[in-house]
Amino acid sequence: MDERVGRARSVEWNGAAVSLVLGIILIVAILVSLSLGRYPIPLEAIISRIMGTPFESPQMEAIFFNVRLPRIIMACLVGTSLAVAGASYQGVFQNPLAAPDILGASSGAATGATLAILLRLPAYLITAFAFCASLITIALVMFVGERARGKKIVGLILAGLMISSLHSAVNSFMKLVADPNNVLPEIVYWLMGSLAKTRPDAIKFAVIPMTLGLVPLFIFRWRINLITMSEEEAQSMGVNVRRTRALVIVCSTLVTAAAVSISGIIGWAGLVIPHIARRMVGNNYSRLIPVSMIFGALFLLLIDNISRNLFATEIPLGILTSLAGAPFFLWLITRKGELW
Repeated sequence: MDERVGRARSVEWNGAAVSLVLGIILIVAILVSLSLGRYPIPLEAIISRIMGTPFESPQMEAIFFNVRLPRIIMACLVGTSLAVAGASYQGVFQNPLAAPDILGASSGAATGATLAILLRLPAYLITAFAFCASLITIALVMFVGERARGKKIVGLILAGLMISSLHSAVNSFMKLVADPNNVLPEIVYWLMGSLAKTRPDAIKFAVIPMTLGLVPLFIFRWRINLITMSEEEAQSMGVNVRRTRALVIVCSTLVTAAAVSISGIIGWAGLVIPHIARRMVGNNYSRLIPVSMIFGALFLLLIDNISRNLFATEIPLGILTSLAGAPFFLWLITRKGELW
């Protein structure tokens, strides 16, 4: 008994240690990222500004607070949201291939954004259309899934696949009728994912739904462990499986919708990051969620740095996450040992 307790404490300490190390790396990466860009800002000047000393020029001040800092904050928020949503969906659906777009949140956001771009609406309305369309899509998926025959989880997944297919058809039609010179390139670029247009007002828009989703997932993360058991076992421990599952799905959907409405479609981050976190701290969601949050932020921050600094023209984030995520996942599934 004492030996088992000792092992459990060791694993908990490992989880805390991994979170601490990743947190320190993330802070260092944020500081370095703030200095990188088309207009470099010396790291000493950034540290001095944090300590209260103004920048040497108004131009540097404007770039730092209106462009560089909002983009880096948003990269961390989006990475955190997608990673936590992916980990939560994988637990709820007991499927190692579950990702934030499994219920159609991303395809719904794509439809909303494409429609707004087609109507030539301003940037803030494109974000609002994407967010609302994503939430409406998930509400429709849950409505259909509840009325599907057989297991509710299977019904939800199938409803998500079918409604995503409908969105894909609608998006294809809108791209077909879009102006090929002005509108179509903007639609395609949005769908590939980017944080290039992030401004302080975008953070104000996204931080509320992200907080409303991330905080409950963090607080009740231990309950995800319970709903991975059989329904009878979970109920015997006093957990309402149906209500807990609905809470996790709603919160995960909320953060996914907020992230995708700002950044566009960014694949693989929500699929790969939770698996890397599992390799570090195991399947216990009490440790998995915090590590996924920090590692997701670090991952997308590094990807965004490559996107905006590698070439003169920015590379869409969706391309880079696919180039990084797909080979890694292939390596992961071919390793010895179980993926899940």
